[in-house]
Amino acid sequence: MERAPDFWRELFRFFSVAFEGSLEPARAGGPGFGGYGWFPGVRLNFAENLLAAGRPGDPALRALHESGRARTVTYAELRRDVGRLQRALAGVLAEGDVLAWHGPNVPEAVVSMLAASSLGAVFTSTSSDFGAAAVADRLSRSRPRVLVAAAGHEYNGRRHDDLPTVRSVLDRVPGVERVVLAHAPGERPDTSRVEGALAWDDLLAGADPGDPDASRGPDASRGPGAGPSFRRAPFASPLLVAYSSGTTGPPKGIVHSQGGVLLQHVKELGLHTDLSREDSILFFTTCGWMMWNWLASSLFFGSRVVLYDGSPSFPSPADYMDLVDREGVTVLGTSPRFLAALEAVGHASAPGALPRLATVLSTGAPLLPGQFDYVHGRLKRDVHLASISGGTDIMGCFALGDPTSPVRRGLIQRAGLGMDVDSFDEDGRPVRGRPGELVCKQTFPSRPVRFLDDPDGSRLREAYFERFPGVWRHGDLVEIDDADGSVRVHGRSDATLNPGGVRIGTAEIYGPVESLPFVDDSICVGKRRNGDMDIHLFVKPADGEAFTERTAARIRSAVKEAASPRHVPKTVVPVRTIPYTINGKKLEMAVARIVNGDPEAPLPAMADPDCLDEYRKLAAGL
Repeated sequence: MERAPDFWRELFRFFSVAFEGSLEPARAGGPGFGGYGWFPGVRLNFAENLLAAGRPGDPALRALHESGRARTVTYAELRRDVGRLQRALAGVLAEGDVLAWHGPNVPEAVVSMLAASSLGAVFTSTSSDFGAAAVADRLSRSRPRVLVAAAGHEYNGRRHDDLPTVRSVLDRVPGVERVVLAHAPGERPDTSRVEGALAWDDLLAGADPGDPDASRGPDASRGPGAGPSFRRAPFASPLLVAYSSGTTGPPKGIVHSQGGVLLQHVKELGLHTDLSREDSILFFTTCGWMMWNWLASSLFFGSRVVLYDGSPSFPSPADYMDLVDREGVTVLGTSPRFLAALEAVGHASAPGALPRLATVLSTGAPLLPGQFDYVHGRLKRDVHLASISGGTDIMGCFALGDPTSPVRRGLIQRAGLGMDVDSFDEDGRPVRGRPGELVCKQTFPSRPVRFLDDPDGSRLREAYFERFPGVWRHGDLVEIDDADGSVRVHGRSDATLNPGGVRIGTAEIYGPVESLPFVDDSICVGKRRNGDMDIHLFVKPADGEAFTERTAARIRSAVKEAASPRHVPKTVVPVRTIPYTINGKKLEMAVARIVNGDPEAPLPAMADPDCLDEYRKLAAGL
């Protein structure tokens, strides 16, 4: 890793990244994490790089809906719409201001992200399945000046009106100056239901040159349908705000840089995934997950980016794979949970099916050895199956695939190029042959620039560097093979939940549950199951309150309304006592070990050590 700066510098040249300035020094301040330090002499623009390679008539975005609706946006059309939105917002959105997207995985989300970047503004996104409280909690941190939101969405065959959520968010998040309502083609949102809102089509149509409002835009002289201009900014300038899972409190706003995200994604897509202009890439994701940003970055290669809006299980998982076949997808991103669903219904590819599929990426949870067997035995034998692992914290991966080396069942092929990944024991020493803490010993470009509302950097240091000072601790338990560098992920080393590949913090469940008058306290853990995770919630009822099925239903409803359907626990179980340490911390990891049948680690000082006996008895029934 002595030449890591040379590696990151060479990526600029190898992939013809557009920039100005000097690549020297690649890394100011040395290999440590004291300051950001990457490419202080470079200026670039993220959107400019994503829109440079695609040929005008080639499809840039292929938008698919669970109902069967589909539309295609060419690179020429994508550039045109980004230019229109840029001109429409140029008088509102200045460099460093935030544009927020709230809605499903549709082209308007990508256009919003690229338009914000082109202006030097900051992008953030939340998905349609987040309740108003969860959206407001996040956006109150990033404080957007512009909110672009879908008027509604469909999921699992049901239509959802999202305008009440938009109104609620606007009531809770001050400072929003422009509200734009996106909508499906051929539809028109009722803008009268949201004060001051504009319809997406009206906003873009009014931004073409010749319209009085267009004269304010930086691209107004380039003619009808012109694409955007690009404001190049320092490498470390903020590109987006992502949100942590909220394990120990409300979600943290993580600020990522223009250059860091670009280099990390170009490396992972171009080298680890071997993506090219000839590829069609589909990754099932929502706009609330960092894999959405990763998928959108595939535009850098001129690839065809497939956006799927809806449930991959509607009407069935097999139908989704038929769609993958029909669309000629070459790179498919999925999760162990979806592969388990396919296997559960006995799905197998027909002879000759999936002729173009070359790569299957899986993330969100460890991919089990038997699932490797299922993919190669029942879906497609000659496919590169790459398990990948990283996180929102780094907007990328610590370990992922390698198209030049063999795949070993149950393992991730290698650590990411340019990432000084290791596994530490409890004393901070490298360990092999048994699980250890995943760490990164040197800084890397996609590390966070900062946290929001963290002026002295103390929250960022506490999140990653408190356990092993000066070394990034990620919170995963991994085992690294000395022979070939392959990685086995054993799961989280903290209490983060991960159902369906979406990281969820327990604090996001405790909030709505413990605000109910009939709940005194609660503790939430995840149980591993078939490569996925079920959420189990233990509830201590308030004094004098009986626990019934109606009680459990009301708790589930409160969680769904405040957070999302993914947060809803599989079981809600009454208990007499919630275990705490002497200093007042819930013993989530102790309960999680009991529920999963893992060896129980030594416990810290507890207020009531005997209370765990109740959980040991209950674990057998989960």
